[in-house]
Amino acid sequence: ENLTPLTLELGGKCPVVIGRNADLRHAADRIAVGRSQNGGQIEARDWVGAPKGERMMGLEDRLQKLEDDRAIRDLKARYLRACDMKDPETVRDTLLPDKAVIAYDGFPAFDNRDDFVAIYAQMGCVPGVFDIHHGANGIISFASPERAMGKWSLYFHNINLNLNTVTQMGVEYDDVYVKRDGRWWIAETRTKRTSCLIHSVENGELKLVVMGDPPAAFGGTT
Repeated sequence: ENLTPLTLELGGKCPVVIGRNADLRHAADRIAVGRSQNGGQIEARDWVGAPKGERMMGLEDRLQKLEDDRAIRDLKARYLRACDMKDPETVRDTLLPDKAVIAYDGFPAFDNRDDFVAIYAQMGCVPGVFDIHHGANGIISFASPERAMGKWSLYFHNINLNLNTVTQMGVEYDDVYVKRDGRWWIAETRTKRTSCLIHSVENGELKLVVMGDPPAAFGGTT
């Protein structure tokens, strides 16, 4: 009756001990969540203790795949946020340095990141242009430990004060990612526009220009 419950943060390597009969799939999921949610804190899982054997090798593979999945999602978010922030250097740094494929519906296809970034800077990084790239519904699948595919839905919103237009589009991404020297890159990224709504602004009022199928060229009205 004289014992007082308390929690001590003692520091050091936060261990996870897995028993022989543990559900490895569940354990891997919980370890990955603990590492990502508590990163930088002493509660983050730093090492795992478990009996040796093939089951433990499977656990290591699953943990690595979960960490790679997280890294790819962060990579895509970094790319989309850089587009919104008019940050061409970060956009370039997410794309594979050699032979990146960028094929966006309504644009010419590019076979290298530098040509694409130059056009992006010319069109999207000018005064009076405001973009929102809201990505969601990401599905990641792995072809190998160094290659993955991703599908994403995108809500795109653009205000162009130079053209006096407001544009909204639904877009589907189809990506390929590769891992080199411990980090992931966007190796291929393709899009298909699924819907489009364009208004012109005249005397402070919106006038409907396009509703339904998108124009043949991005930024066009026909």
